[in-house]
Formats: sequence, structure tokens, C-alpha cells
Amino acid sequence: MVKSRFILCILLFVLCVTRSSAIGDIDKDVEISEVTVYGRRPMKEIGTQLTKLDSMALKENIALSMADVLAYNSSIFVKNHGRATLSTVSFRGTSASHTQVTWNGMKINNPMLGMTDFSMIPSYFIDDASLLHGTSSVNEVGGGLGGSVKLSTKPAQNEDFGLQYIQGIGSFSTFDEFLRLTYGDQHWQVSTRAVFSSSPNDYEYYNRDKKINVYDEDMNIIDQYYPIERNKSGAFKDLHILQEVYYNTGKGDCIGLNAWYINSNRELAMLTVDYGDDTQFDNRQREETFRGVLSWKHIRKSWKLKAQAVYLHTWLAYDYKRDIGNGNMASMTSSRSNINTISSQVDSEYFLNDKWLFTATLSANQHFVYSHDKAIISQEGNNAIVGYDKGRFEMSGSISAKWQPVKRLGLSLVLREEIIGEQLSPIIPAFFIDGVLFEPANLMLKASVSRNFRAPTLNDLYTLPGGNPELRNERGWTYDAGMSFAIGRDHIYSLRGSVSWFESFIHDWILWLPTTQGFFSPRNIKDVHAYGIEAQGNLVLHLPKDWTIDLNGTFSWTPSINEGEPVSPADKSIGMQLPYVPEYSSSVVGRLSWRDWTFMYKWCYYSERYTMSSNDISFSGKLPEYFMSNISLEKLLSFKYLDLSLKGVINNLFNEEYLSVLSRPMPGINFEIFVGITPKW
Repeated sequence: MVKSRFILCILLFVLCVTRSSAIGDIDKDVEISEVTVYGRRPMKEIGTQLTKLDSMALKENIALSMADVLAYNSSIFVKNHGRATLSTVSFRGTSASHTQVTWNGMKINNPMLGMTDFSMIPSYFIDDASLLHGTSSVNEVGGGLGGSVKLSTKPAQNEDFGLQYIQGIGSFSTFDEFLRLTYGDQHWQVSTRAVFSSSPNDYEYYNRDKKINVYDEDMNIIDQYYPIERNKSGAFKDLHILQEVYYNTGKGDCIGLNAWYINSNRELAMLTVDYGDDTQFDNRQREETFRGVLSWKHIRKSWKLKAQAVYLHTWLAYDYKRDIGNGNMASMTSSRSNINTISSQVDSEYFLNDKWLFTATLSANQHFVYSHDKAIISQEGNNAIVGYDKGRFEMSGSISAKWQPVKRLGLSLVLREEIIGEQLSPIIPAFFIDGVLFEPANLMLKASVSRNFRAPTLNDLYTLPGGNPELRNERGWTYDAGMSFAIGRDHIYSLRGSVSWFESFIHDWILWLPTTQGFFSPRNIKDVHAYGIEAQGNLVLHLPKDWTIDLNGTFSWTPSINEGEPVSPADKSIGMQLPYVPEYSSSVVGRLSWRDWTFMYKWCYYSERYTMSSNDISFSGKLPEYFMSNISLEKLLSFKYLDLSLKGVINNLFNEEYLSVLSRPMPGINFEIFVGITPKW
């Protein structure tokens, strides 16, 4: 029965491959000037809860990582372990491993950890970014119980040679350098981008986890104060190089090559509860990553076929050394991980007529992970090597039919099937519907429902000690309903917005728990009920004398409640909000433009987050809410032989003290200056 069902999916896929894609949905890799259009939604987006990030949001501060961009321009939660350290994102009260991330169609979640570090994705390397919330992620990828983030690059569309160089200088002796070289003609588009960032990263902060006593002459405590400390041993050096080559035959075929290399060397700063001397230890993480995508697009009048081959390699190293006396540094932990992934994917679209669109996707991934940790486990200095060497094959296939029986009504059905190792998942269905109630305002109602599941990571299954090969897949159902509108008058104003309700039930949630043997091990113990509201809006006003105001705002309310069974009589987590999930979050970005001047104000807010599953706040169990404000001012100058941009940025304008993760302080007010040069050949 299982084999026959999968064979049926393959046959349906082949049927769609032979003829694919709607004319209106075909991407010919040609950039056009931005225009505002009110009208029928593309058939590929029927019923989806989709957030597209504005290109200006990606480029307004190129020193930012994608983690920072998402914090100020979306309703999802960005969990930041500190400046230039691990940053993850999560949708709708789920965890970071429930967020799937793709780059140019390639899934880049770490198969060992299940998550993606967004601090390692410079916004300078991203040309298009969109978020698929909840159910909508099934259109692109499986496993996104919360949603998915879709990132991509585009051909530069240059004629002849082009160059852009930007130098950034900021607080804490931070230097950022950005370079892009391009070449283009009728058939070829070549682009080379490079980013190098470095900083001692030694910002000051008030340590609220320590108190210094003040004594009188009789050694009586007469006062106390919080010390000002520095972010010790937090230096970083990050290098990114992206090479892209595209060849367009001019007859409907395009071949592309994207190669992205990362070299990172980061120290892990001391915690606020550390009392040691930072010179007596070395706590360091290094990474080398290569991502390569070779793609081919074949476009015809009513169908489109795209195929790509992918190779991904990541080398991760974590070293912890301590001074054991006389300046001798002993290696306490020496962890090494090698991850190799080979994958391929075929996508097809077929436009039957103006009412029907069929799509199909088939992808295959082979992961190889070798992870080992050499650590001192006794006072005599005896070493033990623990780890695993495993591979896993994954295959995912989907087919969809999208139907617009009338102009104002759309329906979509997606069926997805996945193979993880030797396990074949149940069919993952998703159904979408939308309808335009009032055309002048493009007032649209939409709803969707889907099933989804996520397989345990390789660390969940095999890490030693603690891995649990008996873990079950996390699985759940998600429901969405919402509305959107868009109104405006040319050259006067535009206003658009959306609000949606979601509800998710996730079973067999995986949680790492302590064991009687002294280590942690994952177990399927939770049933999670996540629900809430997401809203976003945008207002653009075109004022006299070349003034423009652009306001963009988001809001989310996301209760995420543990409704599982207690694991012990002392378990107080039932009925409580999940740890590190803010119930409320919001962001506002305002842009005021006049001719070649642009002033920007950015604000974001996260409500309090509990650090314990019981929501107990008696002992460092809660992180306070915080508000963050940044401003920038940019001036563009045009000369005969070059264009020049000058920009100043103030981050954390009101010097807010805040934590995103317990004992990981964030910097106070800080400054950046950027100078950009674009020659005119």
C-alpha cells in the first residue's frame, strides 16, 4: 500500500513535468522598475499567508544580518544569543527547528541541529526574501510546523562592467567591508560579492547578575551597586564570498551557478554569571561552509521546468581551553563536525488556461554527518571520544492544483509525501481558498488547513551520550483564516494590510530532559497548542515638493501552551507558555524621504519571555520585555564619474538594557558610518 501510494505520486509528478507553468507565473529573470498594482493575486499564492520583504528593507543597512532584518520587518521571533553569535527565528510559538529555510530553492537547515543561524546570512547577499506562515510553507517544503523563510538572489542585469564598494566603521572598533563586481551583456550576467566583518566586540554593560558591596571602615555593608563590565572574549571575524554566473540563451533557457563560501572565527563571550578571568580560557567557535547550486530553467509559452543540483559542506569546530596553571592551556572540549549534503530537485509548472495551474516538485537529499567530541573526563586527564558517523536519505515530492473558476475566487490543493531514512510519511495535505469580497479595495478573505510533520534531527537520534533512536516524528495540524486589503491613489497614497488567525496542534513535541545517568536525552513528551493573531500594514504617502512617508508595522499575539502529560509529579509546565516564546511582539519601520535624503526610524518590541517551562520566575526565570529603537540618515550624491552614498546609523537609540537569552547581555547605544562608492564607467 505504501509503495503503491508513492509510485502514484511519482507518476503524477512526471505528468506535470511534461507540461508546466502559468504564463503569469513565469520568472524570466528580468528586473523591472517597481510599480504599485492592485489586482488579481498570482495563482501560485492562492490562500497563502505570505510576507514579502521590501527590497529597501534588505539594503537599508547592509551591515545587518538577516536576523536583524527579520526582527524589524516581520512578526516572527528572533532569538539572539548576543552580537555576532547564534541567531535563530521561529514562527507562531514554535521552535527554531520548526522553521524551514531555503536559499535559491536549496534547503539550508543544518541536518545535525535542525536549525539555521541567521547571523551567518548577510543581508547584502539576499535580493529576495519572503516568509510563508504556517500552512503556507507546505507549498515549498515539508517540516515547517511554524513556517518557512525563502531567500534568493537574482542576476544583476548589468550592461558591461559594474562596481560597488562600501566601507563601514562602527562602535567597538567594528569594520565592515562590502564589495560587488558585476558584468553583463545580452546573454551573460556575472556577479561577485564579498563581505568581511571584524570587531573586538568589547562593549560595556551593567551586569545585573552581580552586586558589589560597599563597606565602611568597620566592614559593614553600607551600599551595593551593579558593576559595569565588558563583553570579554567576544571578538569575531567573518568572511563571505558569493560568486554567481548566469547564461541566458535568449530562447527560453537559462543556466545558473551560485557558490557561497563562509569562513567564520568567533569567540564566545563570558556569561554575566562568570567570575573567572577571561585570559585564563579560550572559548571559540569556527566554521567553514560552502553552498553550491547549479540550476537550469526551461521556459515555454505555457509551461516551465527547473532542475538543480546542490552540494553543501560545513565544517564546525568548538574548542574550550582553560589555564591549568603556569600559563598552560589544557583542552577541555574539542568538538569537530563535518556535514556533507548532496541533493537534486526538479520543479515544474503547467498553465492549462486562465483557470488552472498545476505544479509538481521532487527533491532528493543525501546527508553525511561525522561529529565527534574529544573531552577530558577525569582529573588524570584521560580522554574520551564521543560522537557519531551517520548518513540519512531524504526525499520529498509534492503536486498541486490551483483553480480560479471565476476571477474573484481561488482554490488550491497540495499533496506532499516525504521519505526520511526508511520511513515513509503519511500524505501531507493542504487546502487553500481565497475570495475577493470588494474589488475596489481588493478586500480578500482567505483560509487554509494542512497537516505537517517534522523528523528528529541527527543529533536527536544519535548524539553520544543521550541520543534517542526511538524518537517519533513531531506532527500536527494547522488552521488559518484571515483577510487582506489594498487601496490607494496614484502618486498620492497607498494603504494595504492584513490580519490572520491561526491555530496549531503539535503532538510528540521533542524536548531534551535530564536523565539519572547525568546527561540530557530527548523525549517525545509534549502536546503543544499554539494559536493567535498576526497583523501587518503599510502606508505610503506622496507629499508635495518630493516628500514621501513610508510606514510599515507588524503585530503578533502568540500563546503557545504545553498541553501534554506531566513527566513527573513535580512537573509544573502543563498549561504554561513555552520557554523563550514571547506572547506579544511588534515592529514599526518609518521612512521619510526628500529627494536624495532618507531618514529612517526602526522600532521593535518583545514581551517578557520565560526561561523555565514551569514559568517560575523565582530564580532568573524570566527575561523582561524590551523596546528597541534605531535611526539612520542617508544622503546620495551624484558626480560625473561616480555615485556616492553617506550614511550614519544609531543603534539602540535610548540605550536600552536588554537580554534576548539569559546571561547574554546585548550592547547599549552604538554608532555606524557607511561610505558607498559606485563608479560610472
